[in-house]
Amino acid sequence: MSHFLKAHIQEIINPTDEEFEIIQSCFTKKRFRKKQFLVQEHQPVLEIFLIEKGILKSSIIDNTGKEHILQFAASNWWISDFAGFFKQETSSLAVDCIEDSEVYAISYDDLNKLCLQIPMMEHFFRVKSNFGYVALQQRILSLMSKSAKERYEDFIKQYPGFIDHIPKQLIASYLGVSRETLSRLYN
Repeated sequence: MSHFLKAHIQEIINPTDEEFEIIQSCFTKKRFRKKQFLVQEHQPVLEIFLIEKGILKSSIIDNTGKEHILQFAASNWWISDFAGFFKQETSSLAVDCIEDSEVYAISYDDLNKLCLQIPMMEHFFRVKSNFGYVALQQRILSLMSKSAKERYEDFIKQYPGFIDHIPKQLIASYLGVSRETLSRLYN
């Protein structure tokens, strides 16, 4: 039994041991290496991922070859191209590992089957989706209205300890600043 997965689920709902066995059977534990992709742009999005260990990012490469980072995610966070997953379309984002990672993956069909079989899982995924929506709205508002220094301070609060594990170029991309601007903020 996965204690990590069970503890994560129990933050919101409290399934019985029998229900948890069904829940766990719908997830697959996967290991990925640094720089390995979980989702690639323009490919089907087969799964969403709960991170047990590691740091991942979702991003897009623009027409000039510049990477734009939408999200970083670490232990206890979910990541994927959610639009591609829930709409069952190809991905507009890529998801890859910044460091070696371990995740729990669930497919679209298994997620839907699980929600039908154990209705409280519908509540679980709704709460998780709502938290993700709130985080995305805060990120957009921050990019629209805050200075680079304020965005950097928010990053430090939102991702404590990440500063030492994520290359500075990736942090600069996430904040929407140049590497040089980030160096001035960092010092």
